[in-house]
Amino acid sequence: MYAYVAARLGAGSEAEDVTSEVFLHAVRGSSTYDPAKGPPIAWLLGIARRAVSDTVARRLDTVADLPDAPDEQNLEERAVARLSLAAAVAALDEDEQDLLALRFGADLTARRIGEVLGLQTNTVEVKLHRTLARLRGLLEQGEPPASAPIHAEAHTREP
Repeated sequence: MYAYVAARLGAGSEAEDVTSEVFLHAVRGSSTYDPAKGPPIAWLLGIARRAVSDTVARRLDTVADLPDAPDEQNLEERAVARLSLAAAVAALDEDEQDLLALRFGADLTARRIGEVLGLQTNTVEVKLHRTLARLRGLLEQGEPPASAPIHAEAHTREP
């Protein structure tokens, strides 16, 4: 669970706190788990998604207070690359972000992701391929406009 949260928020104490929150909610709400609706990991990921969303919303309130990066050339290039990637990932819809977090953050295979999300392995592989292609496209365009995230495009294009 920590790997998923860290992939969405970044590794560190904040991800540890959110992971703890997830398990605290799970223990307190264990009576709400319904095995007929899916495996426990899917239930926990639902709790984690909400906790991550809440944390991201809180972050948006504090973004303006962040200091500028130091002027070192290499550090600046790395920071720009990371910010560009973060902006491109943020332009993806939540399902696409979750898919990337499960694959690359939690290091789950397409088969395991399919089990967790209730999808066929082939479906997960296709979704991952399309999400990565979309992410590459966003990175090639530069930073996506904050006022117009691109969500519908991925759902209307056919292969």
